Order: sequence, then structure tokens, then C-alpha cells
Amino acid sequence: MKIRVVSPDEQGKGEFDGGKIKEQKPIGFSGEGSIFNRLGPLFYWAWAHIEEAGEIGEHPHKGFEILTYVLGGKSSHRDSLGTQSVVSEGGVQVMQTGSGMWHAEGSDGPAELFQIWLEPHLSKAVKREPVYAKYTHEQFPRTSENGVSVKTILGGQSPIELVADAAMVEVELEAGASHTYSYSLGRSRIAGILAIRGDGMLAGEQEISFANKDFIVVQSKDGGEIRISNQGQALLRFIMIDVPAEVDYPLYNKPL
Repeated sequence: MKIRVVSPDEQGKGEFDGGKIKEQKPIGFSGEGSIFNRLGPLFYWAWAHIEEAGEIGEHPHKGFEILTYVLGGKSSHRDSLGTQSVVSEGGVQVMQTGSGMWHAEGSDGPAELFQIWLEPHLSKAVKREPVYAKYTHEQFPRTSENGVSVKTILGGQSPIELVADAAMVEVELEAGASHTYSYSLGRSRIAGILAIRGDGMLAGEQEISFANKDFIVVQSKDGGEIRISNQGQALLRFIMIDVPAEVDYPLYNKPL
């Protein structure tokens, strides 16, 4: 098992609409400053903060599956399919862009959100019709026990069905609580973990501490477990995305 903690200074940065939309990018495009440009089929993860109304104008996408997860505020969307949509806190919008579509996105006030891009088999994806869907916070499975709250966003009983192989959970840990995640045996997987609130400790084959805004990458070749604990007093909140290290189809842009 390999573990690497990537500080905010080692992540990419970007901005749109004259700086109204600012992004920290745990996984960014080449040249944006991110140490990681890809984890298996996961090849873009931007954490956007919008302090005032701002928009990214019309732009095209093709083939990829794109999620927008709203951490706070609201995110607006319009597209070439005729969609006019607003996603509220805890909600997710999904674009399976297929043969191609354009969209515009933004917010009419302060907001915080993730945008996450996943790559299916592109030669097959581009033959499918583009599809847009949105989901509210209440539609996702949630559990809460012993100071641990888990929301399943991808995988398990989530209402979202993607072509790309990915699992995604949001976890909140109260002081002294811990959460254990088990990898599948015999499969090489990579988890990207982003600390969006608070600090914590990750224990696998070794113990490593991490801080707010750190990005932790964990690769397991033969299964195993990792345990994340909150040893402080403030709430620890993190997102984890679990993907295969390798896929059985060609990827658009191999990592350097």
C-alpha cells in the first residue's frame, strides 16, 4: 500500500470570470500545477469557491462523465439539451456527455462545489446520446452511528449510474471517531481523499497525519483497509473517491 499526502501548494489552481470563481485542483490538467493529472479513469477534480455571482460561459464537452457536487450554496446550469437547472447544497448534477453537448455553469451568489471528470471507454461513449440528470441530497443513502456520518454519492445504493468505475463517499467524523474503508481483494485500486474540513490521521500499513485542504492518495494492490480518524476537537469532513488503478480500455491521456 502506497500513501502520499499532497499539500495545497502542490495542487493546481485556476480561476474564471475575472477571479469570481477560484479553484483548488487536487487533480488538474497538465500545466496547472497539480502533481497528479490522473488516478485511473479519474482525471480532473476541481474544488471551486465562488464569493459572488459568477459564471463560466458556454463551452463544449464530449465523451466524458462529469459530476458537479454542491458543498454549499447553489449551482446553476444550462445546456444544449434545453436544460435550465439549479442544484442546491448536497445535490449532484451529472452530465454523460456522449456524442457532445455544451453547457454553461455558475452561481448567483456564494457557493462551494466540486467538479469531477471520469473517463469511460471513449470510442463507445461518443456513440451514445448525451444525458443530463440531477439529484437532491435526500436521494443519497446516508448512515450515522457513533459519531460517523457517511453519505454514498457513487457506488452502493446511490441513484447515480455511471459507465466509468468509481465509488465516492462523503464522511463526517466527530471528535474521537474513526471510519474504516476496505479495498476489494485482488484488485489494484486508488483512493483520492480530500480534507474539506478539519484535520485527521490515516492508518494503513503506516500512520500519516493530514490537514485541512490536503489531498491524500492511497494505492492498494492486494486489498486491505485504511482507517481515518479525527483526533482533534473540530469536525473532520472529507470526500473519498475510489477508482481502479488500471482499466481494460485505452485512456485518452496517460499520466506522465
